[in-house]
Amino acid sequence: MIVDDQSAVIAFLASPATHGGGPVERIDTHTAIVFLAGERAYKLKRAVRFDYLDFSTAARRRTFCEAELRLNQRMAPAIYRRVGAVTIEADGSLALDGRGAAVDWLVEMNRFPQEALLDRLAGTGSLNLLLMPPLADAIAAFHAAAERRTDHGGAAGMRWVVEGNADGFAEFGADCLDRSACRQLTDDARRELDRQAALLDARREAGQVRQCHGDLHLRNIVLVDGRPTLFDGVEFNDEISCTDVHYDLAFLLMDLWRRRLARHANAIWNRYLTATQDWTGVPLLPLFLSCRAAVRAKTTATTTRVERDVARRTELEALARQYLAMADGLLHPPRPSIIAIGGFSGSGKSTLAFALAPSVGAVPGAIVLRSDEIRKQLCGVPALERLGPDGYADAMSQRVYQTLIDRAAAIVRSGHSVIVDAVYARPDDRAAIEGVAAAASVPFAGLWLDAPEETLVARVTARREDPSDADAEIIRTQRMVGTGPIAWRRFDASISRERLLSAAEAAVNDLGIDGPGGNRVEARRRLVEQHQPRPRRHGPGDGDAAPLTAGQL
Repeated sequence: MIVDDQSAVIAFLASPATHGGGPVERIDTHTAIVFLAGERAYKLKRAVRFDYLDFSTAARRRTFCEAELRLNQRMAPAIYRRVGAVTIEADGSLALDGRGAAVDWLVEMNRFPQEALLDRLAGTGSLNLLLMPPLADAIAAFHAAAERRTDHGGAAGMRWVVEGNADGFAEFGADCLDRSACRQLTDDARRELDRQAALLDARREAGQVRQCHGDLHLRNIVLVDGRPTLFDGVEFNDEISCTDVHYDLAFLLMDLWRRRLARHANAIWNRYLTATQDWTGVPLLPLFLSCRAAVRAKTTATTTRVERDVARRTELEALARQYLAMADGLLHPPRPSIIAIGGFSGSGKSTLAFALAPSVGAVPGAIVLRSDEIRKQLCGVPALERLGPDGYADAMSQRVYQTLIDRAAAIVRSGHSVIVDAVYARPDDRAAIEGVAAAASVPFAGLWLDAPEETLVARVTARREDPSDADAEIIRTQRMVGTGPIAWRRFDASISRERLLSAAEAAVNDLGIDGPGGNRVEARRRLVEQHQPRPRRHGPGDGDAAPLTAGQL
């Protein structure tokens, strides 16, 4: 793997004398070394060659430094500065951008506090859930502006990933990964790839394969001026970075789920789908998530080969095995289901929907469809813009409920669970969404939220930046029109959010709704929140990785 001696350059960059005498912090990965000194960070690419990367010569390292600068300035212009050189001077000493010949090359960046990295925040339990919507918006905007690449991706691109993982398991994982488990995962991934090949190719032709980030996990996102900022995207191999946009996003979702941040992953997934309206990629998510976990199993196993510390190498070997088990579990999702949550405006439907979603269906939980958001989309206005009377005419309301039906049907056909949030005051609307579940032969749960009028009015009055336009007058109108007999499970929505969620989870659990990995909703939610390893109760394919220690993160 290591094909050139960089020891002199590494010693030079690690020396405080090179940086004016100040302290130098070193960060190692299997492809690079970053030296943090003062207000700058200097990234040296390792002289290594893998099946997916070739930094074997100084000339190649310069080319990829320039590519890294160009591609990452799209996402993080405040971080990436320039490409610099390590030169050898007339007296044989090394210098930064001296007069002598270049012996190696660096990417120079503005330094940021390591505590601002999202993986550091996650590791200390301080990654704010409120950061997830703006992060999803940033990713959606980045994908929308990224160059389309129909020369990559599709079924061929994913086959390259699957076969590359298989080769990596054989070459670098022999010391720490079970060979039969690797073979089984590869065989299952190949079958799923064959099943989804036409869709993968169709999305490529439709422009959903783009010059993406390629390595989008928490360690490559940092808060800059309080805003999530993507950095350190892949420059060394277009097969990795030029992918389906949902495959790019899948890395982050997988990383969040591995850290037991289920609500964070679900919040990003739902916000991204709302922002992009890219529904055709939903059926591909189990394959994408599994491949991402498998890539991490492979690269973690690879890192053990260059790790000098015995204890750390043992941790990495255990981590590689956990990623492999997670890849297996992600490729075998539970059956989909439909949950409908009805109630008058202010009853807390959306709050309950998003609280329940992470525990329902395949990773990263159920997709939430909100009638208020769909109404704004159909009217062609931003989610927070208030509609006039035409936006609430009977014809528009019929379009909204039909869109909910159509979208929910498509989602469950794709194998994913959905939670539909709407008033559902009309018996015909309730019957229609029940009919979607019956036609798809998937479990259904209908939940109805009751609350006193004064509670409903107080809640809608207190709302800020919400797609709903409901006010006290709308609530009075809804209550006056009535609902007819309601057969759905009814709940007192005036109780605390925690008690309401617990009661709803118990009801959904009773109705046979599955959570990620095949476990019932309530049990799965408790295991996630308690950060306990989840037992493999249902046989191979129905579990994911145990939580990791701070050292393993």
